[in-house]
Amino acid sequence: MCNCMPHNAGKATYTEDVEKGSMTMHANSPQASLGRADVLPQSYAQAVRPSNIGNPGTLGLFAFASTTLILSLYNLQTRGITTPNVVIGMAAFCGGLAQLLAGMWEFPRGNVFGGTAFTLYGAFWMSWATILLPFTGVIAAYDDPNEYKSALGIYLITWAIITFLLFVTALKKNIAFIVLFGFLTITFILLAAGDFAHSVSAAKAGGGMGVVTACVAFYIGLSELLASEDMAIVRLPLGIIPKKVD
Repeated sequence: MCNCMPHNAGKATYTEDVEKGSMTMHANSPQASLGRADVLPQSYAQAVRPSNIGNPGTLGLFAFASTTLILSLYNLQTRGITTPNVVIGMAAFCGGLAQLLAGMWEFPRGNVFGGTAFTLYGAFWMSWATILLPFTGVIAAYDDPNEYKSALGIYLITWAIITFLLFVTALKKNIAFIVLFGFLTITFILLAAGDFAHSVSAAKAGGGMGVVTACVAFYIGLSELLASEDMAIVRLPLGIIPKKVD
Protein backbone atom coordinates (compact mmCIF):
# COMPACT_ATOMS: atom_id res chain seq x y z
CA MET A 1 0.00 0.00 0.00
CA CYS A 2 1.51 3.27 -1.08
CA ASN A 3 1.97 5.83 1.69
CA CYS A 4 2.42 8.82 -0.62
CA MET A 5 1.61 12.47 -0.07
CA PRO A 6 0.78 15.04 -2.78
CA HIS A 7 3.66 17.31 -3.74
CA ASN A 8 1.89 20.30 -2.22
CA ALA A 9 0.91 18.58 1.03
CA GLY A 10 1.54 20.66 4.10
CA LYS A 11 1.42 23.88 2.13
CA ALA A 12 -1.47 26.28 2.20
CA THR A 13 -2.34 27.88 -1.10
CA TYR A 14 -4.31 31.05 -1.53
CA THR A 15 -6.27 32.79 -4.25
CA GLU A 16 -7.26 36.41 -4.54
CA ASP A 17 -10.83 37.43 -3.76
CA VAL A 18 -11.34 40.80 -5.43
CA GLU A 19 -14.66 41.59 -3.82
CA LYS A 20 -13.45 40.89 -0.28
CA GLY A 21 -10.02 42.40 -0.85
CA SER A 22 -8.41 39.38 0.79
CA MET A 23 -6.78 36.02 0.19
CA THR A 24 -8.77 32.80 0.46
CA MET A 25 -7.22 29.47 1.43
CA HIS A 26 -7.85 26.53 -0.88
CA ALA A 27 -10.25 24.13 0.77
CA ASN A 28 -8.04 21.10 0.05
CA SER A 29 -5.06 22.40 2.00
CA PRO A 30 -4.28 20.73 5.35
CA GLN A 31 -4.75 24.00 7.20
CA ALA A 32 -8.22 24.41 5.72
CA SER A 33 -9.29 20.89 6.65
CA LEU A 34 -7.93 21.15 10.18
CA GLY A 35 -9.23 24.68 10.74
CA ARG A 36 -6.43 25.29 13.25
CA ALA A 37 -5.47 28.87 14.05
CA ASP A 38 -1.98 27.86 15.25
CA VAL A 39 -0.75 26.79 11.80
CA LEU A 40 -1.42 30.16 10.15
CA PRO A 41 -0.29 33.72 10.74
CA GLN A 42 -2.70 35.52 13.04
CA SER A 43 -4.01 37.78 10.27
CA TYR A 44 -5.02 34.77 8.15
CA ALA A 45 -6.45 32.91 11.13
CA GLN A 46 -8.77 35.84 11.78
CA ALA A 47 -9.77 36.58 8.17
CA VAL A 48 -9.81 33.30 6.24
CA ARG A 49 -12.94 31.18 6.26
CA PRO A 50 -12.37 28.07 4.12
CA SER A 51 -15.16 27.30 1.67
CA ASN A 52 -15.66 25.25 -1.47
CA ILE A 53 -18.17 27.83 -2.75
CA GLY A 54 -16.97 29.82 -5.75
CA ASN A 55 -17.19 33.60 -5.73
CA PRO A 56 -20.85 34.48 -6.48
CA GLY A 57 -20.02 38.18 -6.82
CA THR A 58 -20.25 38.29 -10.61
CA LEU A 59 -23.67 36.61 -10.56
CA GLY A 60 -25.03 39.13 -8.07
CA LEU A 61 -23.48 42.14 -9.77
CA PHE A 62 -24.56 41.19 -13.29
CA ALA A 63 -28.10 40.45 -12.04
CA PHE A 64 -28.23 43.81 -10.28
CA ALA A 65 -26.70 45.71 -13.19
CA SER A 66 -28.93 44.27 -15.91
CA THR A 67 -32.16 44.84 -14.00
CA THR A 68 -31.11 48.34 -12.95
CA LEU A 69 -30.16 49.22 -16.52
CA ILE A 70 -33.56 48.18 -17.91
CA LEU A 71 -35.59 50.05 -15.28
CA SER A 72 -33.34 53.12 -15.54
CA LEU A 73 -33.85 53.29 -19.30
CA TYR A 74 -37.60 53.14 -18.66
CA ASN A 75 -37.25 55.97 -16.11
CA LEU A 76 -35.52 57.97 -18.83
CA GLN A 77 -38.57 57.27 -21.02
CA THR A 78 -36.30 55.79 -23.67
CA ARG A 79 -38.18 55.37 -26.97
CA GLY A 80 -41.26 56.88 -25.34
CA ILE A 81 -41.67 54.11 -22.74
CA THR A 82 -43.55 55.31 -19.66
CA THR A 83 -44.92 51.98 -18.35
CA PRO A 84 -42.15 49.91 -16.71
CA ASN A 85 -44.03 46.61 -16.36
CA VAL A 86 -41.77 44.66 -18.73
CA VAL A 87 -39.13 44.81 -15.97
CA ILE A 88 -41.31 42.67 -13.65
CA GLY A 89 -39.84 39.38 -14.88
CA MET A 90 -36.29 40.67 -14.53
CA ALA A 91 -37.06 42.11 -11.10
CA ALA A 92 -38.53 38.85 -9.83
CA PHE A 93 -36.05 36.35 -11.22
CA CYS A 94 -32.81 38.08 -12.21
CA GLY A 95 -32.50 41.10 -9.93
CA GLY A 96 -34.52 39.30 -7.25
CA LEU A 97 -33.94 35.54 -7.13
CA ALA A 98 -30.43 35.50 -8.62
CA GLN A 99 -29.21 38.19 -6.23
CA LEU A 100 -30.87 36.49 -3.26
CA LEU A 101 -29.03 33.27 -4.10
CA ALA A 102 -25.75 35.17 -4.53
CA GLY A 103 -26.24 36.70 -1.10
CA MET A 104 -26.92 33.32 0.50
CA TRP A 105 -23.72 31.95 -1.05
CA GLU A 106 -21.68 34.91 0.18
CA PHE A 107 -22.41 34.27 3.87
CA PRO A 108 -20.75 30.81 4.02
CA ARG A 109 -17.69 32.37 2.40
CA GLY A 110 -17.44 34.78 5.31
CA ASN A 111 -18.34 37.85 3.24
CA VAL A 112 -20.92 39.62 5.41
CA PHE A 113 -20.86 42.77 3.28
CA GLY A 114 -21.51 40.94 0.00
CA GLY A 115 -24.09 38.66 1.58
CA THR A 116 -25.95 41.58 3.12
CA ALA A 117 -25.88 43.73 -0.02
CA PHE A 118 -26.93 41.03 -2.48
CA THR A 119 -29.68 39.71 -0.21
CA LEU A 120 -31.05 43.18 0.44
CA TYR A 121 -31.15 44.21 -3.21
CA GLY A 122 -32.56 40.84 -4.18
CA ALA A 123 -35.38 41.54 -1.73
CA PHE A 124 -35.70 45.07 -3.15
CA TRP A 125 -36.28 43.81 -6.67
CA MET A 126 -38.75 41.18 -5.49
CA SER A 127 -40.67 43.84 -3.57
CA TRP A 128 -40.63 46.14 -6.61
CA ALA A 129 -42.05 43.35 -8.76
CA THR A 130 -44.74 42.80 -6.13
CA ILE A 131 -45.76 46.45 -6.32
CA LEU A 132 -46.09 46.35 -10.11
CA LEU A 133 -47.91 43.02 -10.40
CA PRO A 134 -51.63 43.79 -10.91
CA PHE A 135 -52.97 40.80 -8.95
CA THR A 136 -51.23 41.95 -5.74
CA GLY A 137 -53.55 44.98 -5.68
CA VAL A 138 -50.83 47.27 -4.29
CA ILE A 139 -51.31 50.09 -6.82
CA ALA A 140 -55.07 49.55 -7.05
CA ALA A 141 -55.37 50.11 -3.29
CA TYR A 142 -54.61 53.83 -3.80
CA ASP A 143 -57.57 55.88 -4.98
CA ASP A 144 -55.54 59.08 -4.77
CA PRO A 145 -52.52 59.16 -7.15
CA ASN A 146 -50.84 61.72 -4.89
CA GLU A 147 -51.03 59.32 -1.96
CA TYR A 148 -49.49 56.55 -4.08
CA LYS A 149 -46.64 58.83 -5.16
CA SER A 150 -45.95 59.82 -1.54
CA ALA A 151 -45.96 56.18 -0.44
CA LEU A 152 -43.57 55.29 -3.26
CA GLY A 153 -41.34 58.21 -2.31
CA ILE A 154 -41.07 56.92 1.28
CA TYR A 155 -40.27 53.46 -0.09
CA LEU A 156 -37.45 54.83 -2.25
CA ILE A 157 -35.98 57.15 0.38
CA THR A 158 -35.79 54.18 2.78
CA TRP A 159 -33.70 52.35 0.21
CA ALA A 160 -31.55 55.46 -0.15
CA ILE A 161 -30.80 55.25 3.58
CA ILE A 162 -29.94 51.55 3.35
CA THR A 163 -27.68 52.20 0.36
CA PHE A 164 -25.95 55.08 2.13
CA LEU A 165 -25.13 52.79 5.07
CA LEU A 166 -23.59 50.31 2.64
CA PHE A 167 -21.72 53.22 1.04
CA VAL A 168 -20.20 54.10 4.43
CA THR A 169 -19.12 50.48 4.87
CA ALA A 170 -17.63 50.41 1.37
CA LEU A 171 -15.29 53.31 2.20
CA LYS A 172 -12.71 50.79 3.44
CA LYS A 173 -13.12 48.33 0.54
CA ASN A 174 -12.17 49.73 -2.86
CA ILE A 175 -12.84 52.74 -5.04
CA ALA A 176 -15.15 50.86 -7.41
CA PHE A 177 -17.55 49.88 -4.63
CA ILE A 178 -17.43 53.41 -3.21
CA VAL A 179 -18.48 54.78 -6.61
CA LEU A 180 -21.16 52.09 -7.02
CA PHE A 181 -22.92 52.70 -3.71
CA GLY A 182 -22.40 56.46 -3.93
CA PHE A 183 -24.10 56.65 -7.33
CA LEU A 184 -26.84 54.25 -6.22
CA THR A 185 -27.59 56.41 -3.18
CA ILE A 186 -27.97 59.45 -5.44
CA THR A 187 -30.17 57.42 -7.80
CA PHE A 188 -32.62 56.51 -5.03
CA ILE A 189 -32.70 60.10 -3.74
CA LEU A 190 -33.49 61.49 -7.20
CA LEU A 191 -36.21 58.90 -7.82
CA ALA A 192 -37.75 59.61 -4.42
CA ALA A 193 -37.64 63.35 -5.14
CA GLY A 194 -39.38 62.72 -8.45
CA ASP A 195 -42.25 60.98 -6.67
CA PHE A 196 -42.52 63.46 -3.80
CA ALA A 197 -42.44 66.50 -6.11
CA HIS A 198 -44.20 64.86 -9.07
CA SER A 199 -41.17 65.89 -11.10
CA VAL A 200 -40.53 64.11 -14.39
CA SER A 201 -37.15 65.83 -14.61
CA ALA A 202 -36.02 64.42 -11.25
CA ALA A 203 -37.22 60.95 -12.24
CA LYS A 204 -35.30 61.19 -15.51
CA ALA A 205 -32.20 62.36 -13.64
CA GLY A 206 -32.59 59.31 -11.41
CA GLY A 207 -32.83 57.17 -14.52
CA GLY A 208 -29.62 58.68 -15.86
CA MET A 209 -27.78 58.01 -12.60
CA GLY A 210 -29.19 54.49 -12.63
CA VAL A 211 -27.67 53.83 -16.05
CA VAL A 212 -24.27 55.00 -14.80
CA THR A 213 -24.66 52.86 -11.67
CA ALA A 214 -25.50 49.81 -13.78
CA CYS A 215 -22.38 50.35 -15.89
CA VAL A 216 -20.22 50.51 -12.76
CA ALA A 217 -21.79 47.27 -11.49
CA PHE A 218 -21.11 45.60 -14.86
CA TYR A 219 -17.47 46.72 -14.61
CA ILE A 220 -17.01 45.33 -11.09
CA GLY A 221 -18.75 42.08 -12.02
CA LEU A 222 -16.49 41.62 -15.06
CA SER A 223 -13.45 42.41 -12.92
CA GLU A 224 -14.39 39.67 -10.45
CA LEU A 225 -15.12 37.20 -13.25
CA LEU A 226 -11.73 37.82 -14.86
CA ALA A 227 -9.97 37.57 -11.50
CA SER A 228 -11.50 34.13 -10.96
CA GLU A 229 -10.13 32.82 -14.27
CA ASP A 230 -6.46 31.78 -14.24
CA MET A 231 -6.19 32.13 -18.02
CA ALA A 232 -7.84 35.56 -18.25
CA ILE A 233 -5.97 37.84 -20.64
CA VAL A 234 -6.76 41.11 -18.86
CA ARG A 235 -7.42 42.29 -15.33
CA LEU A 236 -9.66 45.24 -14.50
CA PRO A 237 -8.46 47.31 -11.52
CA LEU A 238 -10.94 48.19 -8.78
CA GLY A 239 -8.77 50.61 -6.86
CA ILE A 240 -7.99 48.46 -3.84
CA ILE A 241 -7.50 50.57 -0.70
CA PRO A 242 -4.45 49.32 1.24
CA LYS A 243 -5.33 48.10 4.72
CA LYS A 244 -3.38 49.49 7.62
CA VAL A 245 -1.12 46.99 9.36
CA ASP A 246 -1.00 47.32 13.14
